[in-house]
Amino acid sequence: MTPSRSRTLWLRTEPLHAVVYFEERCRGLGRAVGLKGFWMGYFAARTAPMGRVGPGVAAAALGVFAPGMVARSLPSAWEYTSPDRVVEERARLTAAALRHLIPSVDAVAAVVNGPLTTMVEDAPSLARPLFAANRDLTRRADPVERLWHLATCVREFRGDAHVAVLADHGLDARESLVLAAATGRVDRAGIRQDRGWSEEEWAESVDRMRGRGLLDAAGRVTESGVTERELIEDDTDRLSARLLDPLTKGEVDDLLDALEPAARRILDSDVLPFPNPIGLPRAVG
Repeated sequence: MTPSRSRTLWLRTEPLHAVVYFEERCRGLGRAVGLKGFWMGYFAARTAPMGRVGPGVAAAALGVFAPGMVARSLPSAWEYTSPDRVVEERARLTAAALRHLIPSVDAVAAVVNGPLTTMVEDAPSLARPLFAANRDLTRRADPVERLWHLATCVREFRGDAHVAVLADHGLDARESLVLAAATGRVDRAGIRQDRGWSEEEWAESVDRMRGRGLLDAAGRVTESGVTERELIEDDTDRLSARLLDPLTKGEVDDLLDALEPAARRILDSDVLPFPNPIGLPRAVG
C-alpha cells in the first residue's frame, strides 16, 4: 500500500532527525555538556527546548517512557548544565553528523529549508508542546543546523499528534508499546527495557490488552489489534497532514523528492539499527 504523503514526509525527515540518537558523536552529547550517561543526555536533549521541566511534564509530553525512568534524569540534569547549552551543543553535533553522512547536505538544505519553514511556521501549536518548543529554535544561521531543527519540528508535530491519538484510542504509555511490539513495529524485549518498564508492568498491560480483545491468550495480536494499530497510524497521518496545508501538491511532491536521497543515504549508512525503538522502517515511502 502506498503511504500517505503525510507519512512519506515523516519517512523522509525522521532519518535526518534520528541521527541525534544513533550517530556516535551525537550519542556523546550528554558527556559533552557534563551529564552522566546516555539516558540523562537523551532526556535533557529531548526536553531542553521546553526549559527546565520536571519528570511529570517530560513523561506526559514524551508519551511512552516509564515515569520512574524519566525521574532518574530530570530535573537532576539541570544541576550539571542548562537547557540553552544543551540546545546549542545538540545543534552543533547534529549538523556535523549530517555533513559527515550526507556530503551534499548543504545543497539539500538550500532546496528544502524554504518549504519546510513555510510548513512549520504555518502549523498550529495548540496542544503540541514539543513541536511548539522546537519551532522557537529554527532560526539558525547555519543552514544544516536549520535543516535538522526543521526536520525535528516535523517529527515532533507528528509525535505530539501520535500521543494525542493514543490517548483518544484509550491507550496508556505501556499499552501503546505492547500493541506496537505485538504488531512487529518495535522489538518487544528491547522496547520494554529502553522505555523503562518492568516485566510485571508489561505483563499487566498485556492482560488489559487481552481484555480488550487486542491480544489473544498467548499474547499474539488479534485481527482487532491489527486493525486498531492501523487506525492509530491513519489518525496520526490525518492530524500530521496539517503540515502540508500551506504548500501546493506540486510543492509537496518537489519537497519529498528533494528529501528522498538524503534520507536514503542515512538509512543506507548503517547508523540506524533495524528494528529500532522509534519504529522507523528502511523504506522512504
